[in-house]
Amino acid sequence: MNSCTEDTGGSPGRRAGGGDPYRILFLCTGNTCRSPMASGRARQLLESWGWKGIEVRSAGVAAFPGGGASGGALRAAGERGVDLRSHESAQLTEGLVGWADLILTMSEGHLRAVKELGGGGKAELITRFAAGTEAGGEEASAGVLDPVGGDDALYRETFEQLSELVVSILVRLESLRAG
Repeated sequence: MNSCTEDTGGSPGRRAGGGDPYRILFLCTGNTCRSPMASGRARQLLESWGWKGIEVRSAGVAAFPGGGASGGALRAAGERGVDLRSHESAQLTEGLVGWADLILTMSEGHLRAVKELGGGGKAELITRFAAGTEAGGEEASAGVLDPVGGDDALYRETFEQLSELVVSILVRLESLRAG
């Protein structure tokens, strides 16, 4: 089992079964592209799968609080039925680190920021967690490329990568929940 779940009170099922939701925080830099797309896709899947007891948020290590999702993120997510129009960016804080049971970062730098706020035991690079191999390989250690400033094709590619990662993450959490 992943140290992320061991250090934070166990699997989502045990947490949700106790009446408290299991809380996932997706983290990127500005909280306008990658983490809103990941959290939006996670919410969409949780709703369509009928899963209860899991809350999802996103934040950025250098976010301007209250900003919206980028145009590229809005379009890429919208094409897949994920509406990010109500997204408001949030800065990573000790409070958000405390709120989360699992923090999934888009890069190693984001992971260091979480560790500096005391959340290292419940944080992991999104690609490594999705692969179920925290030791990771080269690909799993790469994280998710930031599409900021790129064209719509790059945002679509990033959304598709995040979508696949989120599916893997939720399937992994379900197996932890069942176990």
